[in-house]
Amino acid sequence: MDQHFKIWKTITEQAAEKNARLIAVSKTKTDQQIMELYQYGQRDFGENKVQELIEKYDRLPKDIRWHHIGHLQTNKVKYIAPFVHLIHAADSFKVLQEIDKQAKKAARTIPCLLQFKIAQEESKYGFPLSDAITMLNSEAFHELKNVRIDGVMGMATFTDDPEQIRGEFKTLHGIFTKLKDQFFPDRENFCEISMGMSDDFPIALEEGSTLLRVGSLLFGKRIYL
Repeated sequence: MDQHFKIWKTITEQAAEKNARLIAVSKTKTDQQIMELYQYGQRDFGENKVQELIEKYDRLPKDIRWHHIGHLQTNKVKYIAPFVHLIHAADSFKVLQEIDKQAKKAARTIPCLLQFKIAQEESKYGFPLSDAITMLNSEAFHELKNVRIDGVMGMATFTDDPEQIRGEFKTLHGIFTKLKDQFFPDRENFCEISMGMSDDFPIALEEGSTLLRVGSLLFGKRIYL
């Protein structure tokens, strides 16, 4: 059995056991590498650079569900609005307003996840919980008609301490539960918790992740361009 297939199958099965899905993080990877996973049956792929995402969307099969998983600049939203399947890292009201604007132009409703800062690193983006609650209570937020909030996303601290990682994932799950109860109790679509990557996805699954963002385990270590 091909080693790549074995790894992909194992992660996919582990995710399915927990009612989670695998997002294959394909940033910097070639069309050939993506198509190898595609032939296995993988359809959800994640990119963090808009230009790369557009180019791959244009070249590759149209039944691929493309996820934007990185920090999204407002001036780049218009390029992915016509086709993006899910935006994982909506980390400000400003970017949500722009997504709403561009989604309306594309005659779409774009699903988004609210990104929360659960890690200790200053470099990580995301809402503080109090800011997200203020936003969700605001009249301005309820004027957004072409954005649909489907859940939450977060990145754990890059550390070898599994208990710190577990604690941060527990925090994100708690945020999800609080927002679900307070703002989305009757919304079946508000069901996603995007957390867990190659180094920590088993812990994320144990703590309730529904979307795993795994790259290097599937493709090998990232090539920085």
